[in-house]
Amino acid sequence: MFLPILIAAVVGYLLGSLPFGYLVARAKGVNIFEVGSKNPGATNVRRVLGHGPGNVVMALDVAKGAAATFAPYGWRLVIGNAAGRFGPEDYGYFAIAGLVGAILGHSFSCFTGFRGGKSVATGAGGFIVLFPPGALIALVVWGATALLFRYVSLASMLAAASLPLSAYFLHRSPVLIGVSVAVAVFVVIRHRTNITRLLAGTEGRLGQKKEETK
Repeated sequence: MFLPILIAAVVGYLLGSLPFGYLVARAKGVNIFEVGSKNPGATNVRRVLGHGPGNVVMALDVAKGAAATFAPYGWRLVIGNAAGRFGPEDYGYFAIAGLVGAILGHSFSCFTGFRGGKSVATGAGGFIVLFPPGALIALVVWGATALLFRYVSLASMLAAASLPLSAYFLHRSPVLIGVSVAVAVFVVIRHRTNITRLLAGTEGRLGQKKEETK
């Protein structure tokens, strides 16, 4: 089972590495790594280039996370259960491998010198496939936090933190709970500079040009 998991992780990494933020900005004559927060995430693209390009990047980043996570299920539909070698439960592990690969790929893209974003949108796309109720709860948490406090970074971190709690209280498997914890920790670590600014009271709010983006 190691080889299929490795293949799922590698495919997920390559999908996650697709630098849509960089490519969309480059098409507009902008190197996204040199402007704004110098982050290729959708929020920085939106701030620099406007809502249209930013929303396109957001949709594409979500889509690549979903595709990386769904790919093992698609593989199963095409080739069946590999002559009985794998049961339905095994594909959950393959999907998790694809999701983890996509998150790492987005943050450390091999196409941009291992630079990347904070994997919030890509992770969200993966959890939409892997754990839809948790993804919906995270979306509600994100929206409520952004509306109340107007901090994208805080909303992203709290949304990520809600995933393992949702997995636990909805009685999901220990594996999914563990992966949710790991993803939440990873997202928080990727926002460490934002945390410093939040504590100092200098973090930009939604609508402010100083905002640090995902």
